[in-house]
Amino acid sequence: MYLSTIDKPKTANWKGLSGNVFALGTVSLITDVSSEMVAAILPLYLVIGLQLSPAAYGLIDGVYTGATTLLRLAGGYLADRTNKRKAVAGFGYGISAVAKLGLLAAGNSLTALGFVITADRAGKGLRTAPRDALITLSTPRGDLGRAFGVHRAMDGIGAFAGPLVAMAVLAASAQSFDAVFVTSACIAAFGVLVLVLYVRDRPEPLARKEPLKLTLLKDPAVRRIVLAASLLGLVTIGDGFVYLLLQKREGLAFGWFPLLAVGTSLVYLLLAAPLGALADRIGRLKVMLAGYVALTVVYLLLHGPLGGWPLLVLVVLLYGVFYACTDGVLMALAGPVLPERLRTTGIALIQSGQALAYLGSSVLFGLAWQFWSPEAATRIAAVAVVCALIATAALLGRRP
Repeated sequence: MYLSTIDKPKTANWKGLSGNVFALGTVSLITDVSSEMVAAILPLYLVIGLQLSPAAYGLIDGVYTGATTLLRLAGGYLADRTNKRKAVAGFGYGISAVAKLGLLAAGNSLTALGFVITADRAGKGLRTAPRDALITLSTPRGDLGRAFGVHRAMDGIGAFAGPLVAMAVLAASAQSFDAVFVTSACIAAFGVLVLVLYVRDRPEPLARKEPLKLTLLKDPAVRRIVLAASLLGLVTIGDGFVYLLLQKREGLAFGWFPLLAVGTSLVYLLLAAPLGALADRIGRLKVMLAGYVALTVVYLLLHGPLGGWPLLVLVVLLYGVFYACTDGVLMALAGPVLPERLRTTGIALIQSGQALAYLGSSVLFGLAWQFWSPEAATRIAAVAVVCALIATAALLGRRP
């Protein structure tokens, strides 16, 4: 109902938020249905179906999220240089849609799977910073936490629905993974169409035409945010590892595995917007740090005394709280620090630091699991999160 108002992206539609925020949220919702259809079954398929070792899975998981660092920077810089954030984001969404079809041809080849996954994540790397920059440029400064919360809540609806759609497609197609991949590609293409029709760039032309320069890191506030984001990325392990550890410990049937992601997404969906608004009121740093406290508890619970359904429910609940407190809040925290003309580049720089650190985190966690034990790996991760929390509080607590 908000899409018809997008021609005026600065017009308030709901409590001060512009139609552009809701249009971008709709695109993310549709795209996340497509992405999570694949993501929900991929860990089980790789580790159980293809018998990958934890170290090998860690490498692929790191590539899935962290190997697009340069493309994030390139996408952010290109969007700022051309002032065409929508076009750059749309190109990224299109690459990911095509990559879903590439999964059909990959078969059991790890090399082909790695290539297709890299292409899919390349699309995400290109689109994320321009999309987040459009949100910040379409929202009053004081409402950024709520804007990102609403956007992430709509994104969460897609993340919640994606695994359910995948389960439905598998049930209707006699457990055919190809059917999931084709359906995912079609849904992703529909998301690109919505972006083309309804999302608008900022109408104002660039005031100056001189070449942009990567001078952001000369600003101490920007350096602190990039360093904090990188530290937090380094101590965050992938969802697949968390769900695989739960499945391994509790002996979950394979059919229940995608529901772990569904539960996490449901909690995220319910809390993203309220916690974004709370961050605007009490301070974004406080809310973000609280999310990482929840993550620490998740890691400790994975090999703690609690077991059975209480463990599953508590881990899923806290994991959803972690995402609701952190996903989008960091960008809202960074938005006011970044100059408007370099907003997309700055967001890309922060996300790239996180992504590159995440690549290292996944590889290191997989190696620790394989050569030590999953118990040792998760406890080390919990200690690392506490250390990163202290460092982040020291780095970002100095900002006015």
